[in-house]
Amino acid sequence: MQRLKTHVPIGVLVLLLALPGAAQARTNVRVSIADQNQAMFDAPAYRALHLKTTRYFIRWDAIRSPADLARADAYVRRARAGHVRVLMHISTNDFTPKRAHLPSVAEYRRSVGALVRRYRRLGVREWGAWNEVNHKTQPTWNSPKRAAQYFKTMRALCRGCTIVALDILDQAGATRYIQRFYRALGSSRRFARIVGIHNYSDTNRATHRGRGTRSIILAVRTFNRRTQFWMTETGGVVNFGRSFPCNEQRAAKSVSRMFGLARSYRRYIKRLYVYNWTGSDCNGFDTGLTKANGQLRPAYYTLRKYLRSFRR
Repeated sequence: MQRLKTHVPIGVLVLLLALPGAAQARTNVRVSIADQNQAMFDAPAYRALHLKTTRYFIRWDAIRSPADLARADAYVRRARAGHVRVLMHISTNDFTPKRAHLPSVAEYRRSVGALVRRYRRLGVREWGAWNEVNHKTQPTWNSPKRAAQYFKTMRALCRGCTIVALDILDQAGATRYIQRFYRALGSSRRFARIVGIHNYSDTNRATHRGRGTRSIILAVRTFNRRTQFWMTETGGVVNFGRSFPCNEQRAAKSVSRMFGLARSYRRYIKRLYVYNWTGSDCNGFDTGLTKANGQLRPAYYTLRKYLRSFRR
């Protein structure tokens, strides 16, 4: 991916990088594992971590899909039984860009509103207005104004809920998207108190040195200095196209880098959701901490080691 270019005032840069504390001090960032399969909760290796939160993304029009609702119901109920809190994130109805539909505000209010009512009854109080808004697989990739409208609508639909207002990938153009999003929010920007970061580039490319994460934090704080950040999707890539041929050891090193970034920006980052639990055995995009058969990968042991000095 291309590097993000950000002109950072020296004073702000010092504020971000001059961080206190010994390397082994407990870091006040809560760690979670996100997945789309309820089987994760029954895995002994998962239960041994004693995690308290998770993340699940659901298509915006899932209320019209019995199969999608059944999977989400099962996931939420199993999480609740294990005393694990779910962050439910609204996402595209088709990851093939040409087939994905960008819902109108009225469609969003009607369909997402039905999901909010359904899952609030099951205890879901944490929501993401839209998942990874600037990625090309999402119909919001070129519509920051619509993404802003979704956040304002979600606030009305789920009063009293904790809402991730903006959820963004650390790719080229992220800061421009952020600027357009906040301008569209207008006076509502003060309510956008949580921003999600997907920092796969920083985590998996050592040469990035956290530049994407830093530029997102700086850009958002220009508009709302009280914002806290959640790394809503991050982790070590085992396999993804030509850039990341299958390599479990490399993914483990990326997980180590991920924790280093969370520690470096702990003044701003409050949660970290590792994606995901069950891998695809190097078939397509694979970030699994386990193989498809449940066998633990090196990244799992790296996560378990670092978890000792983070919150759960």
